[in-house]
Formats: sequence, C-alpha cells, structure tokens
Amino acid sequence: MRSLLFVPGDSQKKLEKALTSGADALLIDLEDSVDLNAKEEARRITSEFVAEHHSKSGRPRFYVRVNGLTTGMIDADLDGIMKAAPDGIVLPKTIGGADVAHLGAKLAVREAEFGLEDGGTRILAIATENASGVFALGTFGGASHRLMGLTWGGEDLSADLGAEANRDENGVYTDPYRLVRSLTLLGATAAGVDAIDTVFTNFRDMEGLATECHAARRDGFVAKMAIHPAQVPVINEAFTPSPEAIERAKAVIEAFKANPGAGVVGVNGEMLDRPHLLRAERLLRRAGRT
Repeated sequence: MRSLLFVPGDSQKKLEKALTSGADALLIDLEDSVDLNAKEEARRITSEFVAEHHSKSGRPRFYVRVNGLTTGMIDADLDGIMKAAPDGIVLPKTIGGADVAHLGAKLAVREAEFGLEDGGTRILAIATENASGVFALGTFGGASHRLMGLTWGGEDLSADLGAEANRDENGVYTDPYRLVRSLTLLGATAAGVDAIDTVFTNFRDMEGLATECHAARRDGFVAKMAIHPAQVPVINEAFTPSPEAIERAKAVIEAFKANPGAGVVGVNGEMLDRPHLLRAERLLRRAGRT
C-alpha cells in the first residue's frame, strides 16, 4: 500500500466517492471525524458499505479506525463492523504492543463468531498520539501476527503535549515531532512491519505534500495517509518505485545471485555490499504491492 485515505464512516456519499480516488486503502473512520451522537449510524453505514463492496475486484483495502481501547466504545465498534469482514482495523491512541495484543484478542473472538478467517484481520497502529505511546514504540515486536504497520500522529500528540503548534513558520515539523517521526520508523523496522507516514493537513498545498512524501520515502517510509482524495495521486506517484529504480534493484539482486557467497559485487562500475541487496529486495517487494 502506498496511499491510505481517511473517510468519515457516517457519510455514504464520501465513502462512494472515495472508491474512485485511486487510494490503495480506505481508512473508514468511526473515531475523530464522527460525532458522539452519530457513532451508531456510522457503524451501520460502514458495515453496509464494506459488505456491499467486499467481493468486488479492484477495490481498495478497507480498514476501519475504531475508537480507542479506553473509550468504552471499541466493543460496540467491533460488534457493528466485523460481520462485514474489513481487511483491517486502525487502532488509535495505541500504547505499545500490549494494546495491539489486546485488540488481537478481541478480533479473534469476532472472527470466530462471524465465521471469518482466523487471524485474517490486520492491525494498523497509530502509535504516537500521546507521550506514553512514544515511549512504548520499542515494544511492538512479536506483539501480534496481525500487526502490519505503525504510523504516527502529530495532531493528537500536540494536544497531549500542550503545544501551541507542531510546525514552524515554514511549515516544517518542530523538533519533538521530527523525533517522534524517526522513532516510529525505527519502531516499525524493529517490529518487522511497514512504517507509514502521517497525514499532511494542508490539503490544498500539493507542493508541500510532494516534498513531505519524497522525504518520507527517502528515509524508509513505504506509504502515507491522506485526508482528501486530491492528495492520493501525489502520494501514489511518490511511493511508486520508478521503472529505473526497479531495473537497478533487479540488477543488484542478479549480481548477488551470480556471485553466491560474495560480500561485495560490482554493478555498473559501483561496488555494492549486503545492505544494498536488502534495499533492492525491499524495493521490489514494494513494487509488487502497488
């Protein structure tokens, strides 16, 4: 997945429009974008939407962002939407691997109840929406086979910190948020899951979005979340490996295959070692998932 588009779960119109956005995944929201009095209606609309489109070919993946484990609403969320067999659940306000394991147990119960594949529902954890979550970023390894990725959030975190802003006058994240971004990347890598970059909230600034996407890809993130359909093409372009990059990766892999046991190989006049091989293999895996 390259692009993951947030869509309010209580808007049938926006859900239908999102299907044509080109996003690799829809993050159907039952949390922040849905008023407390509209939660039940959002569960119904989301469940019906996922069920209606689940078997259609070429559809995006359907992930549902539920309300957090401490809200008292997550069980009602899961009871309302799991029968539709979403591809995954987005867990907000995650505090480490223990929260992922807790959600995994809840999902196992619903999968059994609704006759779904055991372990088939994946988990994407938003892991930095409070300071406690930041300090738990090293605990995700082995927490659950369901965990497919970690992402971070700067908006809720800024509220938790009591910050006046999370970006400076040039639109660049300030030091606390750059640190959290880096720690999320490291935490995801340590856990062996995808690192997914957070949203870019100025949905009219496509140049700024593209700059942030390219920086994220450069550093090792494999995808980015979006808050508006117009952001999806920019994100997809940034996170789709170019034909030249794919050919170079193939050449690196072939060079190592032709020289089994070699620690260093030459490709187009450049000496490359094992980290270059790992990077090439990772790029081809990304290309195969777009």
